[in-house]
Amino acid sequence: MSKKIILAIDGPAGSGKSTVAKIISEKLGFLYLDTGAMYRAITYYAIENQIVDDVNKIKEAVKKIKIDLNFESGVTRVILNNKDVTDKIRTPEVNSKVSEVSVIPEVRKELVRMQKEIGLTNNLVTEGRDTTTVVFPDADVKIFLTASIDERAKRRYKEFLERAEKISLEDTKKNLEKRDNIDSNRVISPLQKADDAIEIDTTNLSIDEEVNLILEKISEKLNISHCN
Repeated sequence: MSKKIILAIDGPAGSGKSTVAKIISEKLGFLYLDTGAMYRAITYYAIENQIVDDVNKIKEAVKKIKIDLNFESGVTRVILNNKDVTDKIRTPEVNSKVSEVSVIPEVRKELVRMQKEIGLTNNLVTEGRDTTTVVFPDADVKIFLTASIDERAKRRYKEFLERAEKISLEDTKKNLEKRDNIDSNRVISPLQKADDAIEIDTTNLSIDEEVNLILEKISEKLNISHCN
């Protein structure tokens, strides 16, 4: 079996990872792996089953939960125990708890195992917070996206408005700051830039500009002719 190409994108919430990863995967014909959606699915399950504040019960649950990701027409459908929860995992409530659930070592270990298995049999564009450092440290191309906290808050707030979620811009920003702190300071797989990752500040870039810049970097490294 020939080695599969893996393009890994890391960065804090709201830096543009998911949007550009989806577009790039479509342009290259690669599978899009949304690692964040997997952590959101576990968090949603914990909230729904009222165990989100019980670490031991979450540890037990993650061993039994079944998560499938189906990428269709630019959207990753998240199937949790055979139920589509795609829209339900993007709420402010899940946002406020996902970092706390993600920091649990047993949760990370199980989901990283799943993600590595997917990478063995597919050309991937994947994104998250430890994809370039822990999940796929040998990825062919590593990108680290950043943006100012104010810009990231505006983007996330816009997403909430589009889904008619009730939350203020100020609370959205506070939520992101909380997540940044937890993600960057957790003992297991903290959010950090890999030494060989290409850092791109997206604060003043449009989606098209982000995509074109990343495709240029991919083309330079791998000479993939589709990058144009």
